[in-house]
Order: sequence, then C-alpha cells, then structure tokens
Amino acid sequence: MAFTRDMGWDLSVTDRNGKLALVVEVKGKTNASPAWAAALRRNILAHGILPNAPYFLMAFPDKFYLWVDAEAHPEQSDPTYTIDAHPILQPYFDKAGVTADQISGQSLELIVASWIGELLHSKQAPETFDKSLQWLVESGLNNALSGGKFEHEAAA
Repeated sequence: MAFTRDMGWDLSVTDRNGKLALVVEVKGKTNASPAWAAALRRNILAHGILPNAPYFLMAFPDKFYLWVDAEAHPEQSDPTYTIDAHPILQPYFDKAGVTADQISGQSLELIVASWIGELLHSKQAPETFDKSLQWLVESGLNNALSGGKFEHEAAA
C-alpha cells in the first residue's frame, strides 16, 4: 500500500515481500539541524501518523536524516544517521540547472524519487559504493530496498 499525500507521506518503498520498508518525508528547507528534524519527527509521532516502517528518511536539499529500526523505537529522537546529501543530489541539481538553495519542494521530491528509483534497480555491488553511500550498507537500508517496489503518489 502506498501512503498518499492525504496521509502526509511523500514517498514510500515496500520490500521484495511487499512489506513497507521505507517512508520518506521531503522538505525543501536547507540547514535543518538534527534537532529540528527530530522535533519534526516527534510532531509527526504526536499526531499518530508515523507508519510502521523500519526506516524513516527525512530528505532535505543538503542533508538526509535516517532513523533505523524506527518501528521498534518510535521514541528515539536523534536520527541514527546524518548524511551529507550534496554528493548524492548534486548530479541531479546539475542536470536540472538549480542549486540546493533554489530547488522547490516538489522538484526536490522528484529528484529524491529518481535517486530511490535508481537504488531499487541498481545492479551495483554494495562494496563498490562511493564512500558517501556507505550509510546505505551500514544501516541495512540498501538490502531492505533491493528488489523492492517504489511507491509515489504524484501531486494532483
């Protein structure tokens, strides 16, 4: 099942068995601190809308924050991983002719969706990943996404 915009989710991925593996919240804000991201996650939790998914990713133009084992530890406030998004997103920004500061939220969502789509269909061996992507292997997210299905509800 995909979480639609009505539920507030921008993107979600089911694993190879059809179980929800990753939920992604995309925000156009830059310079969002881990504390700010954690506060937003707490707010989402307070409203009872965080779905049961082992991975929760907050994607900003300049940073990604990943919570691992999110369903087992909903009270965990600090992100498990803080990732510099520049090496991941810059090639997409270059193709689009924009900078991280200029990108709209909707365009960022499409870029993050493209990146996740590439991960889902990648035949690249994890041990050959660039060091900027090692968190995917360490966290287990790469394995969880392998063979999974990307779900995305486009804006109406």
